[in-house]
Amino acid sequence: MIEKLIAALAGFVIAVISRLQYAGIALLMAIESACVPLPSEIIMPFSGYLVSRGELVLWMVAVAGAVGCVLGSWLAYAVGAWGGRPLAERYGRYLLVSQHDLDMADRWFQRHGDITIFVGRLLPVVRTFIAFPAGVARMSLWRFTVYTFLGSLIWCWGLAWIGLKLGEHWNTLGVYFHRFDALIGALIVLGIALYIWRHVRHLRRG
Repeated sequence: MIEKLIAALAGFVIAVISRLQYAGIALLMAIESACVPLPSEIIMPFSGYLVSRGELVLWMVAVAGAVGCVLGSWLAYAVGAWGGRPLAERYGRYLLVSQHDLDMADRWFQRHGDITIFVGRLLPVVRTFIAFPAGVARMSLWRFTVYTFLGSLIWCWGLAWIGLKLGEHWNTLGVYFHRFDALIGALIVLGIALYIWRHVRHLRRG
């Protein structure tokens, strides 16, 4: 069942980017940055793979991803500014956003201030939820936007670059991937299963 979900998720990402290209990258990264756990670790490396095939340009892929992050983060920021913590706690569970996730993002923001928005964009999990406490704190929107764009640009460029390099050496690396595809698939399934279990556990505790 989980394998089918992973395949469906990857298929959705690939279909959107293949059809819409840069706009698709921006759309998917906007969804991820709006506190919806759609993994950028799939979105950006596949975009980089298309760069290796000459279909896209690396810097444009990175910018499209960063712009999408800003757009999605604006939505999360607005929810935090206007709806506050009660709104996120009430509806976040439907997206597997637990009180623990919100607490973690709050602690990061309270401890390190505005720069957390930049640093948080370079950290898995934290990057998905960090825009919300910035909205609650009514952080300056222009600083929020600049930090979000710069941090997201680095993140998106790095993941796309990895996809580019994998694509350039796929004829060599593909042999090893096929040899260990069962193990790789099992590790991916385990990782996502642990991710879901962690969030469900925190939701139950909340």
